[in-house]
Amino acid sequence: MNTSNWQTYLVTQESLSDGKRTVEVVEAAIDGGVDVVQLREKDTDARWRYELGRKVRERTAEAGVALLVNDRVDIAQAIDADGVHLGQSDLPVAVARDLLGAEAVIGCSTATVEEAIEAEAAGADYLGVGAIYGTDSKKNVPEEKNGTGLELVSEIAATVSIPIIGIGGVTASNAPPVLEAGATGVAMISEITAADDPSTATREVAAAVSGEVSSDD
Repeated sequence: MNTSNWQTYLVTQESLSDGKRTVEVVEAAIDGGVDVVQLREKDTDARWRYELGRKVRERTAEAGVALLVNDRVDIAQAIDADGVHLGQSDLPVAVARDLLGAEAVIGCSTATVEEAIEAEAAGADYLGVGAIYGTDSKKNVPEEKNGTGLELVSEIAATVSIPIIGIGGVTASNAPPVLEAGATGVAMISEITAADDPSTATREVAAAVSGEVSSDD
């Protein structure tokens, strides 16, 4: 799977959706042109995430949109997802590769050049870099890594050869500089999940990162 084509990346979190169900948000994001969906859903049990994942997998498979699972290799296997996205405290990239196989997509969150180099060497297919503008969505981001700025994206882009997805406080208005700094795409939770109209929000982000003007403007 070619991760270098991923520009608009949705990370789900029903607790931040202002009452909308994750399946509804995913359907709307697909309608808006999302390239990839990551099933995150922190603070939920494995059974709940598995059942939700089956529904999301059905929608994404039908639309030809990639689906990754945050952290949980077992759930990714169980719902036949396209891969996983791992943090620095999750299973090592190389171990996930052994479990999921060569065709699976494995992403890794990085907040330093050293972490990026290590993840690429271990076989990651892409990197999640941030939190670029700072975020309230991820409670486990250390203060010194929350709002790392565009310089980090540039430094990592100059060091690794795999695609970079910028995350952390990204919106349609501030997304273009992230790509200009060297990222291939942007990921977001609240910008899409908490929007009154997730489809329009996704479309606006997709237009911003592709250099087009949204038809809703």
